[in-house]
Amino acid sequence: MNARRGFALAAALAGTACLWQGAWIHLKADLAQVLIAHAWQRHERGDAKARPWPWADTTPVARLVVPGVTEHVYYVLEGASGRNLAFGPAHDPASVLPGEPGNSVISGHRDTAFRFLEGLVAGDRLRVDRNGTSTWFTVTDARVVDSRFKRIALASDAPRLTLVTCYPFAALVPGGPLRWVVTASAEDSRRSLAAGAP
Repeated sequence: MNARRGFALAAALAGTACLWQGAWIHLKADLAQVLIAHAWQRHERGDAKARPWPWADTTPVARLVVPGVTEHVYYVLEGASGRNLAFGPAHDPASVLPGEPGNSVISGHRDTAFRFLEGLVAGDRLRVDRNGTSTWFTVTDARVVDSRFKRIALASDAPRLTLVTCYPFAALVPGGPLRWVVTASAEDSRRSLAAGAP
């Protein structure tokens, strides 16, 4: 009987630890976005070195807005390292900044910031704010890509946005070579944030 109780207690503790770890990941990502948002506001007021926390070695470079019934707003950090991805979407420095001619690549975790990618389809719109202007993008493609055999092309005459996350979305074990890749093309108009966005 004691062995059963011991096993039940161990299972309960393991389950509680898993739940706490899962909750902590989301809590950390949500809190980080608040801190990054404050750094973003300082950045947009002219502080080019605005960091979200004192020991950060990165700064926010863009704000990604996904309109819909529930509008999603994410602040994008520079540098797609694992450390930065733990706090939110991150820009690949090998690509151009969002809104510039070329392909801007932004990565995010499938279970936190980029969970919304699963629902995007061709024709959906996204907005990227940077340097006081908004650039609207229209989703042109969403597909599974095997990262062992495909690379994202960075060359493009017009501004393009590529959002990348791990796949499948409901995987119990993280990692693997599959990626969900959403590609969006810039619309013709850019607007000043002061003028408002459509």
